[in-house]
Amino acid sequence: MKGVKLLGFGHYCPENIVTNKDLETIVETTDDWIIKRTGIKERRISTGEGTVELAYKAALNALENSNCIKDDIDLIIVATTSPDKIMPSTACSIQGLLGCKNAAAFDISAACSGFVYSLIVASSLIKGTDKKRALIIGSEVLSKIIDWSDRSTCVLFGDGAGAAVLELCEEEDSIISTCFSADGNLGEKSLVAAELKLNTPFAQDNSIEKRYVEMKGGEVFKFAVSVLPEIVKELLSKSNEDIDNIKYIIPHQANLRIIDEAARRLKINKEKFYINVDRYGNTSAASIPIALSELFEKDLIKKGDKIILAAFGGGLTWAGALIKF
Repeated sequence: MKGVKLLGFGHYCPENIVTNKDLETIVETTDDWIIKRTGIKERRISTGEGTVELAYKAALNALENSNCIKDDIDLIIVATTSPDKIMPSTACSIQGLLGCKNAAAFDISAACSGFVYSLIVASSLIKGTDKKRALIIGSEVLSKIIDWSDRSTCVLFGDGAGAAVLELCEEEDSIISTCFSADGNLGEKSLVAAELKLNTPFAQDNSIEKRYVEMKGGEVFKFAVSVLPEIVKELLSKSNEDIDNIKYIIPHQANLRIIDEAARRLKINKEKFYINVDRYGNTSAASIPIALSELFEKDLIKKGDKIILAAFGGGLTWAGALIKF
């Protein structure tokens, strides 16, 4: 029976650190206000590196940690909501930069759930096609779609990329259970990253394009604190697993208050959640793979450990995976 094994992880974030104190000089806010409401202390902001460049550097790190070379990869999937170009896709650009001549390549747009969507899609393609090894990446330069005069959003987001390599195996499947879904009605009412208008002589709507993230924080919070525990419960139910056997839950790193409330609703210690939102902010599709990469970099995961990935984001989308290493 075909299974999928996770070979390794990598990540890369811009060197430029922007603290809450730095933001105090840009918009009317304070370090204390941001920390109390989000848990964020600093974030990485690009000074010129694009989404492709961040993804490429994370990919190199993941390939090295997986003991893979470029010719080993025959599938590349990139999750992003902030591509450098509409086309070619970010994945195709990465394929070219890496020289992975054997690889099919495409992007996924599922906002902050994008990496977990990519994991599920890559796993299915590996099991169902002739593709044997996939490189999946979440990469975002959200700073280019943020209104830096809007204190309700500019304090939340950061730039970064994370990557993983998956491989076909005849052993036990590393991906034990998954779930993913969406609600477009909620998405239109709560979170819009950019809205492009028709630009033709025949367009009837001449309104100005919206280039920046717009968010109704209260609506997003209510959705997130509800769906995050449900993802965890669904994954445990599908795999007939107990929460006590889960080493870590890696949630999308959006807001510390969301994680606190999810832990309370699940009636578990917050220490089971791996958290780095204080250092990176919300990096959308990159947040979960960055956290995964850090866990392995810090040697916090051992063979046999089980972890849960739980993501939610614009769309609205949500996705989860229970993984055994």
